[in-house]
Amino acid sequence: MAVLELSPVDRALDRVAEGRAPSAADATALLDTPASRLPDLLGAAAALRDRGRGRRITFSAKVFIPLTTLCRDYCGYCTFRKDPGESGAFTMTPEQVLALAQAGARMGAKEALFSLGDKPEALFPEHRAFLRRMGHRTTLGYLRAVSEQVLEETGLLPHANPGLMTERDLAALREVNVSMGIMLESTSARLLAPGAAHDRAPDKVPGRRLRTIARAGALGIPFTTGILIGIGETHAERIDALLAVRDLHERHGHIQEVIVQNFRVKPTIPMRGWPEPGAEDLLRTVAVARLLLGPMMNIQAPPNLSADGYERLAAAGLNDWGGVSPLTPDHINPERPWPGLAELRRRTESAGHELRERLAIYPEYATRSAFLDPRLGQRVARLVDSEGFVRPDLEVWRHW
Repeated sequence: MAVLELSPVDRALDRVAEGRAPSAADATALLDTPASRLPDLLGAAAALRDRGRGRRITFSAKVFIPLTTLCRDYCGYCTFRKDPGESGAFTMTPEQVLALAQAGARMGAKEALFSLGDKPEALFPEHRAFLRRMGHRTTLGYLRAVSEQVLEETGLLPHANPGLMTERDLAALREVNVSMGIMLESTSARLLAPGAAHDRAPDKVPGRRLRTIARAGALGIPFTTGILIGIGETHAERIDALLAVRDLHERHGHIQEVIVQNFRVKPTIPMRGWPEPGAEDLLRTVAVARLLLGPMMNIQAPPNLSADGYERLAAAGLNDWGGVSPLTPDHINPERPWPGLAELRRRTESAGHELRERLAIYPEYATRSAFLDPRLGQRVARLVDSEGFVRPDLEVWRHW
């Protein structure tokens, strides 16, 4: 009798069922798991998450501060970045930053998320003139100053996503940010080719982004990174990016969170005719990220970027929803509003999980002095319980 040969997906699922971590080839195959075997993949990932993180799913109550929309990169999927004079182009003054942060603090937010374009002063003389008026030479120097102002005058804890950074930049920002981040997005150099997603985007060279993440690790900075799926990468390249993140975390222990973000079409972007990754593709990728990164990694997928049914992501091994704002939109994806907090809790609990508030620094880093500037450590300690979550008496539910 002929013996049926198992498919690569079946072989990979069998090895996962035996408790073995997938190889790169296995993980690539698992991204093609058919619908009939999807419950097996999701079940393995969820069981691994439960072993390391239990049944809690976390979020951070934040204010989204878009410090400047000017950027020297022209990514094919981005509507956030602008050129000077273009509709929607702006750079916030210190007074505007502080007013927004104060409004968020009154509503119970605890994180000030700074997002901004990458090195606009390298391209735009108008921005260089603005920085001179503010008393700064670089955007990162200006970011440090307004981060410190927010920290001192509102009590919000800054988390900065400013793009590529040198060791000096990271060290300076570490003094006034409890965590930082840069999306790796992809390790595929193909995406730099003419007409591809990262064409005309010098700051998206994978090696440069990996060096920034490594520098942050050497400095003991709790760091957020992640991948952007559906921008032209192959499945093998998607896995390569996750493995690159895993390697850096194994070396430095500083990756506090890995985001699996799905590309969404917008009518004005160069990639407006590009197909979006489907819901099952996102589920598979979250599940494979969990299997590759292990039981203890915090894995997030933004709920506002999913269609109805984002709670299904919990079944794929996710344990964090990211930042949710009571005040500001997602300026990167303004057409995708944050879920209401009551609805987020309802959907999380309906999926069999507990929703807990965290800070911009994850609980396991909030209680480790090596990962925080001493001044910031004292502030964090006043906000968290013995496990590193936001103290129950300070939870955002009391304000929203």
